[in-house]
Amino acid sequence: MASLARFSRRCLTSASHRHLLRRSLATAAAAVKAPESSSSRPPTAEKIVECTDRVKWDYRGQRRIIPLGQWLPKIAVDAYVAPNVVLAGQVNVLDGSSVWNGAVLRGDLNKITVGFCSNVQEKCVVHAAWSSPTGLPAETMIERFVTVGAYCLLRSCHIEPECIIGQHSILMEGSLVETHSILEAGSVLPPGRRIPTGELWAGNPARFVRKLTHEETVEIPNLLLR
Repeated sequence: MASLARFSRRCLTSASHRHLLRRSLATAAAAVKAPESSSSRPPTAEKIVECTDRVKWDYRGQRRIIPLGQWLPKIAVDAYVAPNVVLAGQVNVLDGSSVWNGAVLRGDLNKITVGFCSNVQEKCVVHAAWSSPTGLPAETMIERFVTVGAYCLLRSCHIEPECIIGQHSILMEGSLVETHSILEAGSVLPPGRRIPTGELWAGNPARFVRKLTHEETVEIPNLLLR
């Protein structure tokens, strides 16, 4: 600004000197704004360099077959196991059966068997205890032509052939579902409880509702074949 004081009043009246004055003012204003703009400018992002030690692999879903010691899950050739199912330890999935998305079959304490043409639906959890209160084997056995509905919890129970377990049901240790029986959705079968052949049970705890007709029992395996 000291250089501007040298200009006389007479010089400011000429066009050339007015141009020089505007240019000097613009230069001075730019010099004042330069520090402010540099301080408010966001920092530049650093370039991300990929680590060479990282393992490259293509994620295509989760299918975890987890061996536990000497036990390795076994899956039949024509069985279907969804990509994000977890099978651990003593698990045996037999011919024609299916285990659907998000289910967990954990055979760390005892055996789990999914029988011929049975299906374990979405988000079910199946596991087993060391021992059963009934004194029977504590493995979880799902025999042939059994439907286990979504979100069920099965622990050291035995389901005989041609049964239906409704979704959100819980079967506790030592419980037994005999042939041609149905457990309605949302039911809880307490430890050691038995559902006799050809009966419909429901509730928490599960109680007898009625006997199934012959037509209903014949239709149970047909549901799996459709």
